[in-house]
Amino acid sequence: MLRHLGAKRTPNHNLKLATLLGLTAGFVNAEGFLGFSVLTTNVTGHAALLAERIAFMDWKTAAVIALWMLLFLTGAFFTSLILSFTGKNQRFSYFIPVIIEVLILLVSALYGQDTNGSISGRQYFAGSLLFAMGLQNALVSMVSGSVVRTTHLTGTFTDLGIDLAQVMHGDKIRRPELISKIRLRLYIIFFFLAGAIFGAFLFQRFSFRSFFAPVVILLFALVYDLLRIKAQRYYRTGINAVRQRIRHID
Repeated sequence: MLRHLGAKRTPNHNLKLATLLGLTAGFVNAEGFLGFSVLTTNVTGHAALLAERIAFMDWKTAAVIALWMLLFLTGAFFTSLILSFTGKNQRFSYFIPVIIEVLILLVSALYGQDTNGSISGRQYFAGSLLFAMGLQNALVSMVSGSVVRTTHLTGTFTDLGIDLAQVMHGDKIRRPELISKIRLRLYIIFFFLAGAIFGAFLFQRFSFRSFFAPVVILLFALVYDLLRIKAQRYYRTGINAVRQRIRHID
């Protein structure tokens, strides 16, 4: 799901990626908004807020918003840097940004309530979540070859509309490819919304402890990939042992 790159990736890998990390982004988006009053999975709205604060000459708030946008960019930059310079171990380099994201979410779960409603406290936590979502968005984009993006839906809805129009236009040659793309877009939208809805319900009941939910999802994704790696190694070892025995008998 995360470790397969390039030609080794299949549509099924991208569907699994869209399911788990789309859920994660939905949880963080809802819980970050309810906990810190900031949308933490994209920077589109922050650009409008930045322009508004500059227009009203509220330089302090404008600087904070600009820092949030920079933190999202920094998260994406950091992930790209890791995946681009790990050489032969690139298939396993996804482990680092995911663990960093997990740590940020754990801090939000354990200490988010300590802000006591202070504006500066909410700003610090919101910035850390934006950094985490920058990490995730770049990770998903690079691993899937820019096919999957899970932290925002604007581009996904746009691509879905384009694909639906092309299917209705009757392009029979590309129809299977377009249907596969439409299915992937619907997965991203559905699971992002599902994560946001469940995240809101969990936050109402458990407050900041609801951030443990996306942590569990991310850890499950890591464990799933690690178990798959071990299973494949055991399988290959067994196959090689059988082949050697056959050669020995011959």
